[in-house]
Amino acid sequence: MEQLLAVWVDALALEAPDGSTLRDTLSLLDALDAMCPFTEAVRLGLFVLPLRGPSRFFGGDAAVLAMVRQCVLDVVGGAPRRGVAEGLFCAELAAHREVIVPRGASDAFRRAQPLEVLGRKDLTTTCQRLGLHSVGAFADLERARVGERFNKHALTLHRVARGELSELEGQRDPRLARRLAQLRGEEEFFDEQQGFFGQRGAGDDRAEAAAHRVRRRLGADAIAVATLRGGRGPEDQGALVPWGSPESKTRDLAPWPGRLAAPSAATTLAHPAPVQLRDAANRPVVMDARGALSAEPAAVLFSSPLRREVVWHAGPWPLVERWWARHRRRAHLQLVLATGEALLMVAESSQWWLVGIYD
Repeated sequence: MEQLLAVWVDALALEAPDGSTLRDTLSLLDALDAMCPFTEAVRLGLFVLPLRGPSRFFGGDAAVLAMVRQCVLDVVGGAPRRGVAEGLFCAELAAHREVIVPRGASDAFRRAQPLEVLGRKDLTTTCQRLGLHSVGAFADLERARVGERFNKHALTLHRVARGELSELEGQRDPRLARRLAQLRGEEEFFDEQQGFFGQRGAGDDRAEAAAHRVRRRLGADAIAVATLRGGRGPEDQGALVPWGSPESKTRDLAPWPGRLAAPSAATTLAHPAPVQLRDAANRPVVMDARGALSAEPAAVLFSSPLRREVVWHAGPWPLVERWWARHRRRAHLQLVLATGEALLMVAESSQWWLVGIYD
């Protein structure tokens, strides 16, 4: 598990009604981000960053700790509490206690903590009555015994105590990244694919925050996502657009005559690969002016040593486009290989091209 440097800033832990806490949090996040682009504001007052990369770059852990302290002093005006440990749960505990836990010692550090650090007073009280006073003692209980005595939430805390989970539920504030992005003046968070029941997890929020940081440092086009548009073939219908671009309110309702029927290829190549089609006599298979094949395809050659046998094909389906501007003639052909792969080929400019792969 990766060692994390946790930075606790008391002055930013409670939000002021005038909005200054959020502005100072953003200023400090940007300052720390200049040192390490993977710095994250976990919640108000708590920042974390991986230690290994900055330590190698700046010449050691001590140098990074000193730079972080000076950074907080410059932005906030007060000294932070810093701690290093493996996992977010242990790293925050280390920051509050201002200790540096050596690599590999986080398990012993976690087990030595009092039960209060798990954040459940009822669990702490019950365990103390049973003679359990530390996280390690609670972790040593059998999972079945915990399930018999406590509720489902206690089972999650038991996994944290055992080191199976690296952070507590609710340890992160998933709204903070959104609020900081809005304060920075970036675009609103747009609709995106949700879980099966529409839920979002902590991983989604962390990925979103990381994408914002990368885009801020490298530009609006640094991250691209796939989107669908109109077209006759799968290679035309997919496009990459900058991440966070607003979704078009208009839908492409054009009929697109000659459009390749479903199913569509699951994977389309950004750069089509040239291939050769051969018939049973090992002669090249070509397409004539009327869109007919010279022979039944029997094999496809991806490169000189790589040859695959064809067991089925469909097509070709010729397309003649843009006759008024740029005369373009091509044809799609579907193949199934003896190895089970299904491919989409295009004939264009007297050459066969691999443009798609079916699931």
